[in-house]
Amino acid sequence: MRNKELMVGIFAAVAIVLLYFGFNFLKGIDFFSSTSKYYVIYENVDNLAVSNPVQVSGFSVGRVSKIEIMQNKTHSVLVEIDIDSKIQLGDSTKAILDSELLGGKYVILSIGDVKNPLPAGSTLRSEVAKGMFDKITETAEPVASNLQTTLRKFNTAIEGLTKVSQRLDSIFTDLQATPNLLNATLRNANGKITTLSTSFSDVASNLNVTLTELKPTLKNFAVLSDSLKRMELNKTILKTQQTLTSLNETLGRLKKGDNTVSKLMTEDSLYVNMNRLLIRMDSLVSHLNNYPKHFTAPLGKSRKKVVRDLKRDEDKRKADEEKKKAAAKN
Repeated sequence: MRNKELMVGIFAAVAIVLLYFGFNFLKGIDFFSSTSKYYVIYENVDNLAVSNPVQVSGFSVGRVSKIEIMQNKTHSVLVEIDIDSKIQLGDSTKAILDSELLGGKYVILSIGDVKNPLPAGSTLRSEVAKGMFDKITETAEPVASNLQTTLRKFNTAIEGLTKVSQRLDSIFTDLQATPNLLNATLRNANGKITTLSTSFSDVASNLNVTLTELKPTLKNFAVLSDSLKRMELNKTILKTQQTLTSLNETLGRLKKGDNTVSKLMTEDSLYVNMNRLLIRMDSLVSHLNNYPKHFTAPLGKSRKKVVRDLKRDEDKRKADEEKKKAAAKN
């Protein structure tokens, strides 16, 4: 009975010892190799835990053995690491806190040049590596800046297109009003030409009546022609008759409409062309007065420069009108 109890006790003790060693082995504790302790101070360990690995060039050389808060140093975190005693560290060695893709933390030892070896128990220089989100943020910042610049340029272009559209609307409105003005002008011109033609017809009729009434008088003057020969009255009367005959012929031609004056009275094309010519001459004189350099410069200015000057003055004129409207509203 006692042998059985002894065997059970021995078995339980062995099991506990194996469990202890197995658990620590799983935690990364190697009982068969000597280790050296070093310390690192971090401002924030970002979920670093005991037993997290310590690596050199991707190879595990130790583990985190202890983590505690240093309340006397603005709540910094003291991390104790156990590394293989065969690894030599120097005063330039850094303990870099890094993270895996899935969020696991580990410490990377950047040994550097070991000119002055550090003894066990020394404090290493600390550094925190940039995480994936930090790297993504750094990469995204220039892209975001370029995108903002592109959006500003796009907004500027949209504003420019809006202004151009407004100007085109104004031009189309003016063009729509132009035919109405032309129609009104033509109606007035037709009315004046009709009145002038009627006046000429009345004059011709009056002249015919006058000539008819003058015939008896001319016969009476013929009786006195012998006594008035010295005054050459016959020649004067003959010239008068010739003049009246020519005037009758002229009036007849005016009625027939086969000459320039009659066409001016009956057709409006000459009037319209003359009106266009006067408008263009007025525009040319105004341009010459406002922009003499366009005509006096050597060989004249190029068309692009002329268009640019006209556009600049037009924009200035519109700006002045908007200021006047704003002042009137205030």
